[in-house]
Amino acid sequence: MTETIATESAVSRQSQYMRVFMIGFSAFIFNTTEFVPVGLLSDIARDFSMSTADTGWMLTIYAWIVATMSLPLMMATGRIERKKLLLGTFALFILSHIASAFASSFTTLIVSRAGVAFSHAVFWSITASIAIRVAPSGKKTLALSALATGTSLAMILGVPIGRMIGQFAGWRITFAAIGFVALVIMLLLWRLLPALPSLLQDSGKTLPRLLRNRKLMGLYTFIFLLFTAHYTTYSYIEPFVQDIGMVSKSTTTILLLLFGGAGIVGSMLFSRYGETHNTPLLMSQLVLMIACTGGMLFAVNHTWSLMMTVMFWGTALMVATLAIQVKVLSIDPNASDMIQSMYSGIINLGIGSGALIGSQVIQISSLNNIGFAGMGFAIVALLLMVLLIRKYPELR
Repeated sequence: MTETIATESAVSRQSQYMRVFMIGFSAFIFNTTEFVPVGLLSDIARDFSMSTADTGWMLTIYAWIVATMSLPLMMATGRIERKKLLLGTFALFILSHIASAFASSFTTLIVSRAGVAFSHAVFWSITASIAIRVAPSGKKTLALSALATGTSLAMILGVPIGRMIGQFAGWRITFAAIGFVALVIMLLLWRLLPALPSLLQDSGKTLPRLLRNRKLMGLYTFIFLLFTAHYTTYSYIEPFVQDIGMVSKSTTTILLLLFGGAGIVGSMLFSRYGETHNTPLLMSQLVLMIACTGGMLFAVNHTWSLMMTVMFWGTALMVATLAIQVKVLSIDPNASDMIQSMYSGIINLGIGSGALIGSQVIQISSLNNIGFAGMGFAIVALLLMVLLIRKYPELR
């Protein structure tokens, strides 16, 4: 009898770990679909007889939908049972990818990507709290780490693999493959997850309190500038290295792999020093990011220099992102869900703005200058953080 109870307990704990793993895998697939067009822009542009700058609108529109809809959708779905909401979100995600795979024009592709963006907005508003609730006792940090790892792996594996599929079978197959993997994940979550009643408290009082918090709004402004800086340059890294540096398609894929792999290095660096040296890490990596984006044009004609620049850039972005997330979530622990939802929205606002600004730089000036444009926003972000630290010493 005792042995039976112990076995059931072990199976139960094993199921809990499996739930956390699948939620981390969900983060991987949701972030892969957001980032993968970066590696497919040239192919999509060629298919619809467009310029890569105009095709970049699909990044901007997607990100801005997520940015503007994350908080409203979180509030609108606040009372829906969480498992049902998550499965519904996956259903919209999958159907939208089917539509992307069969898009007959750039307009229909944009509409299908809008459906993905709506599902993305809901997903990142609810998964952190779901992961914590289904994790084994005492493993909340593991649950959040699984989400962060899934996000990192999207950059390390998702984007390069998506690009390779696109190179061999076409960009439509990349979107179809993402939809298929999402279907498998959805079926597993349907079997694994228990019913999860919503625990969202009254948001009518919490939201105004957060919006009046000047320190939080200052950090959100910094996050917006940071991601605008990054995506002004990164959104067009594929045409930049191929057209300016004459880099081959296979080397471009390697560069994307190196950038994503550097994120793991950044994550390890932060896990080692982030708790005791959060602000020095943040500031030093901002300076490194400024150097990398500003140095892209000088490095692009030298393969090894380009590889090193991309690796340092990927490391810097990951460390800066983790460091600022810790600062943001410490502002008001009682409103972590809403803060996280707003955080996701601000990041995507920066992504959309960066993609748009990058396209305008290309059209008005030249593809050569996207690195300098990104560097300019990174410098403004650094100056803002200096001011915030001086005004709020507790951020040090």
